[in-house]
This record gives sequence, structure tokens and C-alpha cells, in this order.
Amino acid sequence: MRVELRVNDAIPSLSVLDLVPVRHGQTSAQAVSAALDLVERADRLGYRRYWFAEHHNMPSVASTTPPVLIAAAAARTSRIRVGSGGVMLPNHSPLIVAEQFAALEALAPGRIDLGIGRAPGSDPVITQLLNRSGTTSDVSRFPDHVTDIMALTSPDGATVRFTSGSEYQVKATPSASGVPQVWLLGSSDYSAQLAASFGLPYVFANHFAGEGLDRALHLYRDQFVPNESGEGPRTFVTANVVAAPTADEAEERAVPQLRMMARLRTNKPLVPLETVEQAKADPFDAMAESIMASTRQKWFVGTGAEVQGQLAAFAAQHGVDEIMVSPVAGAYDGEGSEGRAQTLELIAAPAAIAA
Repeated sequence: MRVELRVNDAIPSLSVLDLVPVRHGQTSAQAVSAALDLVERADRLGYRRYWFAEHHNMPSVASTTPPVLIAAAAARTSRIRVGSGGVMLPNHSPLIVAEQFAALEALAPGRIDLGIGRAPGSDPVITQLLNRSGTTSDVSRFPDHVTDIMALTSPDGATVRFTSGSEYQVKATPSASGVPQVWLLGSSDYSAQLAASFGLPYVFANHFAGEGLDRALHLYRDQFVPNESGEGPRTFVTANVVAAPTADEAEERAVPQLRMMARLRTNKPLVPLETVEQAKADPFDAMAESIMASTRQKWFVGTGAEVQGQLAAFAAQHGVDEIMVSPVAGAYDGEGSEGRAQTLELIAAPAAIAA
């Protein structure tokens, strides 16, 4: 007997994770403008969601304030869900996060995702500056603060109880008609188990971790306890992706970001993202070559059809119906963001069918 596969059994929905890359010769304004053009394109192509990451003090990353970028993206789109991938909670007061995302939910009802992470998204110096610049949260109380945010963004708000026994009502917004969808992000057993205990959807950060994926997803699904929503476990994974008309072009466009990953892992000074020509002109040492080769094995690089097939197999292998792609295609000299836009265009057919 022949068993026919339904479309959604074979093709995952696709979403986008954007770090808003900044290359040599490009301003922050140009990088942000390119990202907003890209979110419009993703909206038209049928991608499910578009998230902005939070990173600080990196010459090649302009995604420092997800709520600002989310507001701009929401104003430029009409269908796609927009959100954070994620807000690094130790850097912020839970009340501020709740207020920001309650406001975003009011701006784009039913389209806001609040992805929350536990890592600082920066180096130790920047972490200290963040602590000195405003109210932050204690990383050891991360579970409590996640609970606080969920309560504060709910229509009923949260109740503060004083030692005197009196109570005080706190709401992130006066009259909420909806709430952002909270997701927990992580790359460890801890984050998977915490998401399971809260009954929250979970995202494994495969785009930078690459190890421990199977164990994390198993722990999440095995230990999941439904919350008051009654929903079951819901998860997807991230992936670095480069697609081009030819496999050779795709491999070339992957080089600048691979070089950046090698710099990060060998503690070399960070620089704006190189163009393809700049990256190829500067000789790689043996350590960088090894790191780049190892990293490349975990990426999805090739023609549009090749990457579509790789992503479908990856989704089936891990039992997910959605993959969030980070379009890491580099630019040739004189280009804008054609490589990233081309990647989304070439792999868009599954997204449009399955959305």
C-alpha cells in the first residue's frame, strides 16, 4: 500500500530570526532599513513569524533593542507575527518588559511574540554597564521573573502583597484585550525543563549552539505540564541558512559569517561583517579554518531546492513543524542585502504553502 504524505507532513512552516547584520561600509541606519525591507518581504512570502535578537556592543550587529525594531516591523506588515528572539531578561526589569510588550500587543493585536532568554547577550563589561544604566533583573530569579511577566501582561495583572498584609494591583497596561505569546528560548537542558514546567512553548537556539538539540527537545516533551491554556508542547528550532541560484554562490556567501563565528570563538577583535571579497582575500589560519569547517557542517547552504530539502529533512528528524531561519548570506562588493533577500525568496515556497 502506498501512503500519501500531506503537504504539512513534509514541509515545515518557515520563520525568520534577524540579528540585523552590519557590514563594512554600511551604517546602522542602512542596516535597519534593510531589515525592515526584509520583514516586508517575509510578510508577502508567507513566513509565519519574524523575530529580532538582542545583542550588545557588536560591530556587526544592529539588533540591540528588539521592542523598537518590533514596533517598526509591525507598522510595515499586516499578517506576519513579529517578536523577540529574544529579550535577554537579566538585562531588564520584568515590569518594563511587560509594559513594552503590552504596548506592542496593543499596536499589533494578535501578532506579537515575546521570546525570553536567560543569557545576557553581551560580554561581562557590557553586562556591568547595563546593570549601572538602569534596573535589571537577578539572573538567579529568572523563573520568578518569567512568571511575573506573564501575570503582568494578563488582563487581570499581578498582585503585590506587602509584609503588612495589604495588596497592590499592578498591570502592564490598563485594559488589555490580548496578550503577547510568551516563548522560552535556550540551548540547554535548563531552559527546556523550565519551559516544560511552565507549560510554555520552547525554542532551541540551534543557530549558535548546535549541540544538545535532541536531549533538550526530549526533556521538554517528556516533562511538559500543561498550564491553564491547556495547550500541549509546542517547539521549533533555529537554523543558519544561505540559499543562492548556484551551490557555489551559496558557499561563497556563507564565508563572511563563518569568518565572524571563527573570530568570536578565538577571541579576536570583532569587526563589521566583511564582504565576500574581503573575507576571501584575508588568509585564514589553521584554527579559523577548523572552526569554519566545523560550523559549516551545521548550516544549511545550497540552492533553493537543496536547502528546502535539507530543512524538510531536519524538521522531520526532530519532529517539528516550523523552522526559524537566520539568513546569514553575505554580500559581494557593491551590494546591499540582496543575498539575505535572495535566501528568503528561494526557500519561500514551503513557507507560503504551510503558513
